[in-house]
Amino acid sequence: MTIIDEKFGEWTRGKDAIQSRVSIFEKIRNIPYAIVPELIDSQRYIDILRLGKGSCSPKHFLLCEMFQRLGLPVLFVVYPYRWDERAGILEKYSLRLKEMAEAMPVSHHIACKVEIGGKLILVDATLDPPLQKVGLLVNMSWNGKDDTVLPMTPCGEEELYHPSEAYLMRAIVDEQMLLFYEELNTCLEQIRHPQWSLSG
Repeated sequence: MTIIDEKFGEWTRGKDAIQSRVSIFEKIRNIPYAIVPELIDSQRYIDILRLGKGSCSPKHFLLCEMFQRLGLPVLFVVYPYRWDERAGILEKYSLRLKEMAEAMPVSHHIACKVEIGGKLILVDATLDPPLQKVGLLVNMSWNGKDDTVLPMTPCGEEELYHPSEAYLMRAIVDEQMLLFYEELNTCLEQIRHPQWSLSG
């Protein structure tokens, strides 16, 4: 039995169709958001379950796999965005992080569009609940049938990809990105700490 078999059974056992998809969504959403470049790979995303953290790409590769096991058709949806849109939030933690965000090139956010009730529904499980306290857009609940919200504001048109095209979404990461991701991950860990506050 693979780790995905194990988790799929654990997350859906005894649940009906809607409860199963909501459970899968919540379990993946609750994985702490962190950018781990080696997991932004359609062949390695499963390691998010062993590492216990990951970004939008491995989270939604996993969501796709789980929802397909429920018999739901899934597409990946990709949005261009800029990190500096979060500069105000980041500045409260670290001026250095704000400056690094402003220097970052356009990035790409991956989520899923799932066919439910004859409609393509946006399902985004990117950010974990503790990050809501600093104003980040966290999908705290999902009813299993309507669109969730995006955690970022797209700066261009969405692109849709079939799961068979997941290999096309592998990240190319340079030194500037690695330094930013390291600083961002440290910031997010600090935010999750129960003693952390904007004033402290």
